[in-house]
Amino acid sequence: MFTGIVRALGEVVERSPRRLVVASPDLAPPPGASVAVNGVCLTVTGSSGRETVMDLSAETIARTALGDLRPGDPVNLEPALRVGDELGGHLLLGHVDTVGKVALVERKGEDVLLGIAFAPRYDAFLADKGSVGVDGISLTPFAVGDGAFRCAIVPYTWHHTNLSRRRVGDRVNLEFDILAKYVHKWRER
Repeated sequence: MFTGIVRALGEVVERSPRRLVVASPDLAPPPGASVAVNGVCLTVTGSSGRETVMDLSAETIARTALGDLRPGDPVNLEPALRVGDELGGHLLLGHVDTVGKVALVERKGEDVLLGIAFAPRYDAFLADKGSVGVDGISLTPFAVGDGAFRCAIVPYTWHHTNLSRRRVGDRVNLEFDILAKYVHKWRER
């Protein structure tokens, strides 16, 4: 489990169909550890002092935006939550629900307005002022509906995540709130 509070910004060294290598001197998880990379829970298969290696499955590439990564791209990193850790964001599992597209990046003074478009069938999982994971970042959506939402990005988040490199049209991983998904499933019965 994760909280959506990015702990380090890494840089892609290599991405092949079956492997992802990320450089991050601020985070050196041991083999076997879980790490969220742009919101996708991956298992560390190797680690040196500077680089972390993770395997990728065909399912992961097909259902996430990790296949878009190229060497030099920044990635949001968060180690798995440990008992006793602060729950600063909201609970995320690292299981991406869908891939959305950046529809708006608008600077408003120090703040940034970020708009995301996604398949409207997922509208039921979002609520104004609820929670959503965007590339592993815990954000608060508003103006929710018709396959879109917006988030106000504060300067700290803008400068300490990969959002500052996002452009209109970029694909992002979306994970909707786990409680919303369970309530939706329960109501369908």
